[in-house]
Amino acid sequence: MEPVLSINGISKSYGQIKALKNLSLSVPKGSVFGILGPNGSGKTTMMSIILDILKADSGDYNWFGKPNLPEERKRIGSLLETPNFYHYLSAVDNLKITQAISGRGHAADIDEALEIVKLTERKKSKFSAYSLGMKQRLAIGAALLGNPEVLLLDEPTNGLDPVGIAEIRDLIKLLAKKGITIIIASHLLDEVEKICSHVAILKRGTLLTSGPVDEVLSNEDIVEIASANMEQLKDCVIQMGGYLSIKEDNQRLQIHYPIGTANMEAINSYCFNKGVTLQLLLSKKKSLETKFFELTND
Repeated sequence: MEPVLSINGISKSYGQIKALKNLSLSVPKGSVFGILGPNGSGKTTMMSIILDILKADSGDYNWFGKPNLPEERKRIGSLLETPNFYHYLSAVDNLKITQAISGRGHAADIDEALEIVKLTERKKSKFSAYSLGMKQRLAIGAALLGNPEVLLLDEPTNGLDPVGIAEIRDLIKLLAKKGITIIIASHLLDEVEKICSHVAILKRGTLLTSGPVDEVLSNEDIVEIASANMEQLKDCVIQMGGYLSIKEDNQRLQIHYPIGTANMEAINSYCFNKGVTLQLLLSKKKSLETKFFELTND
C-alpha cells in the first residue's frame, strides 16, 4: 500500500544548528503516527516542512505518492499552534471565519466538526467561556473543516489538565476509527503509547528508530519475579542463566532476556526445584518511556 507520507533525506539547518539530518521515514495510511523527541529534536521543524511552511535545505517529501501540490494540501488538516480565535465570538462564528480564510469545506462541515469534537451543545458559547480542553478541541475542529484524510497535530495536549488530556486522547481514537491518518508530535510518552500505532523517535535532528509501536518496544523480553527470600531468588536466577541483565527494584527482580527467549514455566520450575517459591511471576512489556530514555540519553 502506498504510504500517505514519504520523507526522503530531508535536512534543515538554522545557521550552525542542524535541526534535521538526512531524515527519511514513511507514514502508513490509517496509522496514528507519533513523532517523539526531547525539545530541540526537530519535531516541529519536520512538521513545518511537510506542511510547506518551511523549506528544507535538501531532500524531499511526497503526500499520497505525489509531489507537494496545492490540491494534495487540501486533503490535510493541521494544528501546529492554537489558532487565533476571537474571544468574544461563539464557536460557530469562529469556525465560519476560519473557513472563509482557508476556503476549506462547506457550511455543513462546521456542524459536523463541532459534533465530532463534542462541542455542539456549546457551539453558541463565547470562546472566552471555554476551558483549555474545549479550546483545544475547537482548534482540532477547525483542522477538520473540509473533511481531511490526514490530520497533523503538534503537541495537541500541551498545557492541558488530566481531564483535558483524556478528552483529546479519546477524540484522536475516534478520528482514527473514522479512517483518518493522524500524525502527532508530542513529548508525552505515556499518551503516545496509549493512542499511537506507529512511532518515530528523534534526537537532535536524527531519526533513532521508527516503526510499529510493538516492534519498536519488542527488542527484549522482561520478566518480573519475587519471593520471600530475595537473595536466594537472585542466586537462583544467576545459576539458571540465559538473561541479559537483572535489576532489583521495590522487592522484585526484573530480568531482561533476548527477545523470544523468556520461558515463564521454565523459570517457575527451576526456582521451585531449587527450593524457592515465587510470589510473583509476570511478563512485562517495556514501556515507551523506558525505550525513549534509553535511546535519547547520552
